[in-house]
Amino acid sequence: MDNILKMEETEKAMYFGAKPEIFKRAKSLRNEMTSTEKLLWERLKGKQVYEKRFRRQHPIDIFIADFYCHEARLVVELDGEIHSQQKEYDDGRSAEMERYYIKIIRFTNSEVENNLEDVVRRIEFEIRKRIESPPWGI
Repeated sequence: MDNILKMEETEKAMYFGAKPEIFKRAKSLRNEMTSTEKLLWERLKGKQVYEKRFRRQHPIDIFIADFYCHEARLVVELDGEIHSQQKEYDDGRSAEMERYYIKIIRFTNSEVENNLEDVVRRIEFEIRKRIESPPWGI
């Protein structure tokens, strides 16, 4: 029964064909969130932002998004130190997700830690813009 439920979950459109190993890695990452991810998650969970649901460490195709709002097809990524060394990879990842009409917005850990309210306002602005005028059509 557990395998049937897992198969149904992986077939949902919001995962864009993610494979079981991606789900397993995402679950692991949810248990290993950084302090900055936890800080932002406290503001995103429970439909606190524009009354939209966010998921943390969400599988999308071969990727795992830090935070994902399916209704707006919006990914929020937190960029720690390592991202300064992998800009080309991040750009390619963004391009791949754009094929699914997913937009990625990025914030540095410092932005979240030092100006959380501004980060939340910017996320809300992107959600509103995408909900009011969805690039994937209606």
